[in-house]
Amino acid sequence: MELISENKVFGGIHQRYKHQSISNNCDMTFAIFLPKTVDINCKLPVLYWLSGLTCTDENFMQKAGVFKYASEHGIAIVAPDTSPRGEDVADDENGSYDFGLGAGFYLNATQAPYASHYKMYDYITVELPKLIESHFPVSNKKAISGHSMGGHGALTIGLKNSNQYASISAFAPITNPMGCPWGVKAFTGYLGEDESLWAQYDASKILLENTIDRKIPIKIDQGSDDVFLTEQLKPEVLLNAAKTTGYDIDYQLHNGYDHSYFFISSFIEQHIQFHAQYLKA
Repeated sequence: MELISENKVFGGIHQRYKHQSISNNCDMTFAIFLPKTVDINCKLPVLYWLSGLTCTDENFMQKAGVFKYASEHGIAIVAPDTSPRGEDVADDENGSYDFGLGAGFYLNATQAPYASHYKMYDYITVELPKLIESHFPVSNKKAISGHSMGGHGALTIGLKNSNQYASISAFAPITNPMGCPWGVKAFTGYLGEDESLWAQYDASKILLENTIDRKIPIKIDQGSDDVFLTEQLKPEVLLNAAKTTGYDIDYQLHNGYDHSYFFISSFIEQHIQFHAQYLKA
């Protein structure tokens, strides 16, 4: 790993690293925050944060205001990039923001030319945790959270790997990508026309399949003034699926809030508190 930068914040250390990813077949960047600990032998639980369209590891770490709360609860934060990157990595031919670079959708692509690099599902679930647990003072106790496309990633990854994560949370997640323009475009490009493959990365479909190993705690916050709420996010689809299968989700709709990091920073403390109770159980 190559250290890119390091900053002290709230008594802990924020670092950015670059490393060669086997899953994505390119260099990947991630950020990690390690709160100050009194016990040098202490291994910290980890919250993995997945960001949304156009973002990198930097958006959440610089804008969410999470460090104070992570320090208070003794939780490490890991924020990966949102897609593979590099000169050899395929991008949308029109350079659109919602597909290709910055828009990996946390899945394993099967279609050329994306299949050779876009393996974000494997990267998040296997490669990155192994790397983090091998090089930093953390345990294998982990939770997962995210925003928008990253909320989609947190929900699908957490539900499909419920024995690996203590809890899931999301801000304004894409809950039914099979039924929204962002998801249809991404799934068609990355996975082709086979909708049975799409369903493997749709949180609402995963809930309806009712094959989850355990009912992992889920918290979702959504702003009522989010411009993407009706067309892209569709939380009612996920909530109806949860009701059908008897899955309790802590869903909160907040009046007047939008899709931005102003919204995330307003409620990130509650999300850290939510995860802390399960990470430390």
